[in-house]
Amino acid sequence: MRRALLRAGHDEAEVEAAIARLRRERVLDDAGLASRFARSRIAHQGLGRRRIREALREKGVASTVVEAGLAEALRDVSESAALDSQARKYWRLHEREEPRRRLRRLWAFLLRRGFPADLVHARLRALWPRHQDALEGLEPEEPSE
Repeated sequence: MRRALLRAGHDEAEVEAAIARLRRERVLDDAGLASRFARSRIAHQGLGRRRIREALREKGVASTVVEAGLAEALRDVSESAALDSQARKYWRLHEREEPRRRLRRLWAFLLRRGFPADLVHARLRALWPRHQDALEGLEPEEPSE
């Protein structure tokens, strides 16, 4: 907000006063935005925490506020359930593809949606156990955040 107002040519003192007033009136609330944004993106758009974190940082939300908002959202909505929903939808839409290849492509799709690699690995193994050998070599290298 600050950057946009300054770019628009508003006086810095006026911008600071306006931001202070908006914060007092709880109109400008980064913590609330981070939590609502994360909750919505997980539950309704099927995005994982990495994509959400990136989007909030691009909006200028401080890293500590982003992390707190993500933590709050993840207490309310299930990232695993969102991942499962996206995975099942992808699986149905690509049913003509050979299962081993489909599973490997699904792995990449879910990582691009921002889900942590270890969660993707665990959920795909649970959802399609008879094809889990297709996941060999795709084991997660980093722990969940």
